[in-house]
Parts: sequence; C-alpha cells; structure tokens
Amino acid sequence: MTQATFPDAPAGDGMRNAEGQQLIIRVTDLRKRYQRGRVPAVEGVSFEVRKGRVYGLIGPDGAGKTSILQILAGVLSADSGAAHLAGIDVLARPEAVKPLIGYMPQGLGLNLYDTLSVEENIEFFRALRQVPERRFRENRDRLLAMTRLAPFLARPAGKLSGGMRQKLALICTLIHLPDLLLLDEPTTGVDPISRRDFWTIIQDLVTNRGVSVLLTTSYMDEAERCNFVGLMADGEIIAAGAPDKLIAEMPGRLQLVGGALPQSLIRILEQWPETESVALFGEQAHLLLADDSIDVAARLQQAGVAQPVVRDIPAGLEDVFVHHVMRKRAAARALGADLAGLVADPPPMQDSPIRTEGITCRFGDFTAVDAVSLEVHPGEILGLLGPNGAGKTTLIKMLCGLQKPSAGRAQVAGLDLGARGARRALRGRIGYMSQRFSLYRDLKVAANLDLYAGLYGLPAEMRRQRIEGLLAGLGLAQYAERRTVSLPLGLRQRLALACALLHEPRLLFLDEPTSGVDPVARRQFWDWVHLLAQEGGITVLVSTHYMDEAEHCNRLGLMHQGRLVALGAPAELKAAAEGQGGPMVAVQAHDFAEAYQRLHARFPDAMLYGRRIQWQSPEPEPDIEITRAMLAEAGIEARVSRQGLTMEEAFVHFVEQAGNGRA
Repeated sequence: MTQATFPDAPAGDGMRNAEGQQLIIRVTDLRKRYQRGRVPAVEGVSFEVRKGRVYGLIGPDGAGKTSILQILAGVLSADSGAAHLAGIDVLARPEAVKPLIGYMPQGLGLNLYDTLSVEENIEFFRALRQVPERRFRENRDRLLAMTRLAPFLARPAGKLSGGMRQKLALICTLIHLPDLLLLDEPTTGVDPISRRDFWTIIQDLVTNRGVSVLLTTSYMDEAERCNFVGLMADGEIIAAGAPDKLIAEMPGRLQLVGGALPQSLIRILEQWPETESVALFGEQAHLLLADDSIDVAARLQQAGVAQPVVRDIPAGLEDVFVHHVMRKRAAARALGADLAGLVADPPPMQDSPIRTEGITCRFGDFTAVDAVSLEVHPGEILGLLGPNGAGKTTLIKMLCGLQKPSAGRAQVAGLDLGARGARRALRGRIGYMSQRFSLYRDLKVAANLDLYAGLYGLPAEMRRQRIEGLLAGLGLAQYAERRTVSLPLGLRQRLALACALLHEPRLLFLDEPTSGVDPVARRQFWDWVHLLAQEGGITVLVSTHYMDEAEHCNRLGLMHQGRLVALGAPAELKAAAEGQGGPMVAVQAHDFAEAYQRLHARFPDAMLYGRRIQWQSPEPEPDIEITRAMLAEAGIEARVSRQGLTMEEAFVHFVEQAGNGRA
C-alpha cells in the first residue's frame, strides 16, 4: 500500500471542547422521527468529534446511524436539536457544509455510475466538485496509487468487485480533498484485503493530512480501528469513549465456563442473580457477572457440575455493548429455549450430510463458485466465512437444490443432486433460511408458521404441536398474534428459523442469518443454533461475513472469489496462519500518530487500530527490537508486544497465500 503525502489541512474553525481541543463536529440533543413522528430514529443524540480523529458510530441496522450522517451531510432535515460542522450550523445552512465534506452513502459503490469506467467516474466527480486541473491530477495519481486501481481505469464500474467499487467510491469522495469524511458503513460485505486497504487509506489521511472521519458500522471489531466510538441502540448513544477505555471501565467479570452439557450449563448460570449475561460459544459459555468476587467453580460444583472449567477472559466491545443494552432495556437474559419444542428425536444421520467434489457454478463467463470440495460431518456447525460476492449464497443454493451446478458432484442428505428428481425430494429433508427475510410481513407470526406447515404438508395434529413447540422454544409465544412487519429484526430472524425447523429437518442451511442484527439478538440466535447442533443432533451449514462469528463454528470454510481457500477449526486456521506468516507486532504509544508515521516508513504493512499500531511479522523479535530503538530515539514512550492473529488477519493470510492478493 503506497503512503501518500497530501497538502496540509486548512486551519480549524474555532470550535473547541471543554479541554480546549479543536472540534470538527458538535451534535447536541439531535432528534429525528419518521412516518409523521410515529417512528423514532434519532432520540436526543449528543457527541463531539475532534479534528484529525476517527469517530465511529457503532450499532446494528435501525440504530439511527445513517440518519445522523445524512443530517450532517445536509441531505436530511432534523426535527430538533443542534448540529455544527466546522462552525457552520448544519440545520440552518445545510448547503454551506457540502464543499467541506466528502459523503459516501451506504451500499457498495452506491454513489457510482455503473456504465461509466473507473476513469470516467473520477472525471465526473472532478467536474461536479469543480476541482482545478492541476490539483485534480495530483490528487488522482496519489489516490489511484493508494487504492491500486490504476490498472483498471478503462473497466466499467459495474464490473468491479465489491472491494474495488468501495475503493473507487472513496476516490470519488476524496477527489476534492475534503476536511471531513462522512462514511456510511463503508466496509460492509467487503473482502478482508480491500477492507484492510480501505482502513490504511483512512488512517494515512488522518495522520498525514489531519482529515477528520465520522463513520458508521455494524461490525464491532471495526470499533477498535477508531479513536473514539459511540455505541448506538434504539436511536440513542448508550456508551461513548475510546474503545480501550470503554472495555477497561466495564464493571463485573467475564469468564469462560465449561464442564457440562451446554443446555444444562446455561440453565444453571441464568438462575444466578449476579449473572448479567451468558452466551454459548461452542460447547462453552461466556459469563458476565455483576459481582467479580463470586467463586464460579464452587457454585457450579454445588449445582452438580463435577469438573467445571472456569477461567477469566478479556472483554471486547461486543461485551460492552451487550452490558449497556441489557441495562438500558432492563432485559432478562433468559435463553427461553425448550429443546423438546424445537427438535423431535429421529435417529441422527450416520453418513456425511454434505459431500461435494469440485462443485462449480457459472453465470455466462462469470464463475460464482469455483471447484469447491468439502465434507460436512453429522451434528457439526460448519461456517462459510467470506465477503459479499465470495460465492457463499450460490454454494448454499446449489446444496439446497435451488441452483443447478455447472460442474462437479454433490451429495446432500443422502441424495445425489445429479439424479432425476433428487432436488425436489431434497426440499423435504432440509431446512433453509435465506439471506433476505422471505416470510409474509402482513401475516401474523402464527399465521406464517401455519402457512409454512401447510407448504411442508404437515398433518393437522402434528402441525399444531410443532407450531406450539416452536413458539415456546424460541420465545415467540407472546408475539404469536402480532403482524410480522411490526417485529424487530432479531425476532423476525427467530421466526424465519422457526419456519425452517417446522418439518423437523436433520440438516439446516442458514444464509447470513444475523446480518444487521444487534449483538444481543445475535448471541441469542447463536445460542439456539448451538443447542440444535449439540443436543438436537442437527447439522448446520451457516454463511456469514462477520469475522467475529467464526468462534461459533466447529469448522470454517474461508471463501474468496468463489474458491475455498482454507478449511479447518477456527483455532487451527489462526495457528496455521501464524505459523506460516508470524504473529502480530503491536505497539501502544501515547503519541500514536507520530509513532505510526515513523513506523510505517520502516514497516509498510503497519496499520492503526485506534491508538494501537500493528502488523504481521515473520520475524517478530527483531522487529520488536527495531521498533523499540526507533521510538526511543524519537523520544516516544511505547509498549511493544507480540499478539496472536484474529480471524480476519488469518483470512487475509490465506487469501494472499492462494494468490488472490492482487484481486
């Protein structure tokens, strides 16, 4: 990644906070409602963004993030409150802020024109922004070098990959070198390499030119890359501050607990009054206690767990989010799962439920799935992990009999999908939850279940028992008479899962089931998936582009550009990537911007994660010594250490190893 040198940013506007630090944004008690005031979107939000910093609004779909960005960009009016950008009253003078900002709307390259080439899109935005020719040429060359898009100038934007589209959209947003970037979910569904490139560009602009960035994302792991974050839920900011500070200030104690069957373990832990939250991760649980003095192991032994496994684990921002949401909503953390209502008791599958050999799908000259061979074991959760466009959904559709393969063989639930009538017979043996919500929104919850039971041909008595069992088992009984359209996204996903389980399948396909769902609902959903697999014996194939969901799966298939680039347990994949490419070198310095500028020149793969700088190193010890010497010579105090790889870093390693690093 080429490091660019831009002209100095212009002087500030005079807005300052209580500590005298220069501000670029100040928002006070901002409010916005839709549908004539009936639907709240932004409820009394206040925050400040310091100049030359990255501030993230972090939260699920529907939290109010996009509405705030649109108000600050001058494209949406607010009902009340105040918003100032570089000293300008945005609500009174929305047009005045537009020359100062670069606004990138949500969606993969949504601000681009698909029929125009890369070069023509850039030229169009130059003309739109009236950038002088000389300045345009300088900016264009720097940005093309940073994004590595120079070889693709003649390619139509509509034929770019998702990651390339986002990088082109960023060039068009930056072509006039604005002082403030407003980026709405810029990396959602983008491949990990492009995601890393995207963040490198952002951090270079922030550290080298003093650009300020306000971005939104639903990825909790991206919050670590921001200097400051505001965690949003239900239109409000429920917690704000530097990510490491929010984690350090979270009360209570987070522990990993095991040693018993998951369902019995969950039921024991939920009965304790000090339990704030508990979630399954594989065969173990993550337990957050409000009182950190409790001897968890002793209590579990008293409850009948003979050999409990208990150890402290570090909290993450998702744990912080869950903590604040539970307090805000006064939510009960009851799993509410009656496994008997979810799963009948037919004999489990003996043979592999899924086995493919070189299965391929082509659409014209485009290969969506490229010679994938895999085997899924009975009762396991196999995750397909990859960005939008990686081929996950197409692969699942082929395995469900919804898409005919172009080549290769597939055996699913004991049926050879190449045989006559096999694809039709398959549908009665599997459960399928599609990527997009596919139920009838105008029907009530119970009516949707009744409709699907009829489609599956369930007898009347069995239909009644299954619907009642699923409503109780998934905590939907109290919503049975509510129209589906009125349900929040997390409850809709539960209803979709219930419909997929109606006919008691032994094989379940879930296509990005938690996309856009808040962390509390995500954890509840995964609790049920674990119970279905571990105690119900159901085999689950699930796709996701959330890297942090990897830990929920027994094994992972990493997909990129239609290919399966790696397959194994999450811990095995991370260990293999670290063994081949080395661990991460992490640097925490008080003057992180100056430290980053110095280290980036010596270690070009170094990236900023909030106030931390890190890069993967095949020779960590020499790199650590060089880093310490460089920073000591510059008079910068820092702590330098080695760390293990995250799943995203392991993914990037395997993609580059497979030869797709330049894709």
